[in-house]
Amino acid sequence: MAEAYIIDAVRTPRGIGKQGKGALAHMHPQHLAATCLKAIKERNDLDTATVDDVIWSVSTQDGTQAGDLGRMAALDAGYDITSSGTTLDRFCGGGITSVAFAAAQVMSGMEDCVVAGGTEMMSLTAQMSKDKMAAGLKPPMMGSYNERLMRTHPQSHQGVCGDAIATIEGFTREELDEVGYRSQQRAAKAIEEGRFDKSVVPVTDDDGNVVLDKEEYPRPGTTMETLGQLEPAFAKIANVPLDKNGTTFAGLVNAKYPDVEIKHFHHAGNSSGVVDGAAAVLVASKDYAQQHGLKPRARIVATANMGDDPTLMLNAPVPAAKKVLEKAGLTKDDIDLYEINEAFAVVAAKFVRDLDLDWDKVNVNGGSIALGHPIGATGSILIGTMVDELERQDKRYGLVTMCAAGGMAPAIIVERVSDFVD
Repeated sequence: MAEAYIIDAVRTPRGIGKQGKGALAHMHPQHLAATCLKAIKERNDLDTATVDDVIWSVSTQDGTQAGDLGRMAALDAGYDITSSGTTLDRFCGGGITSVAFAAAQVMSGMEDCVVAGGTEMMSLTAQMSKDKMAAGLKPPMMGSYNERLMRTHPQSHQGVCGDAIATIEGFTREELDEVGYRSQQRAAKAIEEGRFDKSVVPVTDDDGNVVLDKEEYPRPGTTMETLGQLEPAFAKIANVPLDKNGTTFAGLVNAKYPDVEIKHFHHAGNSSGVVDGAAAVLVASKDYAQQHGLKPRARIVATANMGDDPTLMLNAPVPAAKKVLEKAGLTKDDIDLYEINEAFAVVAAKFVRDLDLDWDKVNVNGGSIALGHPIGATGSILIGTMVDELERQDKRYGLVTMCAAGGMAPAIIVERVSDFVD
């Protein structure tokens, strides 16, 4: 089987995902995607007629984010018309999956050069009606078809799920606030030291004016005291009736876990930020890279997907990590760095505790609590961040995983390389 190499990875800065507040909120999603695709092309002097496919991730494929963004953005970026494109959806996990699909195509020998990535403009998706934002599943009050599935696999609001997991697992508010504080402090240091500079490309408008060239979401002044003053974000919505039957988000959890009295710990300071952003990763075979004078930065060692309980939704990263480690023939101690998406603080806290990891190896540059989580793009962002950090620290193996709606988690292991390994 052929090897798949990461040649380059780029991303936009993340803008605040609110209309009227975020620097990117007025942009078209296609423009953000094309920004990354152009950067990949220009930085690598890429002959786009040799790009076999563009595999793109978008979670909410509606409105301006619909219509096969992968193909349209490639055309907008000036790629040759022979370079095809497709768009996928694995909710939050799509940005890892797009890279995994690219690697699979290259490793199978079916393709030689693929650009993978993702985009999400949460400033747009936040405006969409609730039935279009129901994570692919309409709650019972929104239509009868999924009532059957919701009876079998009740699926609640992700924030309520985060609080339910924290309750079941016995985490305290202070422990979760520490995750948020650590994320802000590490992100601030990473930005100050320019650790993201290698991958971040500015977003410009059609006239070449810079729209955003730095992270917009972080709050470096965050303290444990200020976090402790924030009100839980999901306590009110947990028990609001959703339909004429009195269904609530808390009730959907209790339908499967009747003895759990959910305590509410998550808030804006220990949950992922709502942002806009995009990212791209160039994946190629050894032969392609050699023929085109491209130097690999990392090898894709293994990928895996895992499902878990859809009612709690957020618990699949640990089994996904174990599965991808087994596929790679590695142990957790072989991994030098981990990126676990900070969808909610409990996801990262549980990941570290269950795998008995040292925080010195996990999310060393902060995570989505500080930097934001552009749903379909985040996985590709994290892979690029991992490659950058492996190079900066001169480390070998990195593992990236994240929870996704429906109780899923994709995972990927990459190995830093300075040249081809025979």
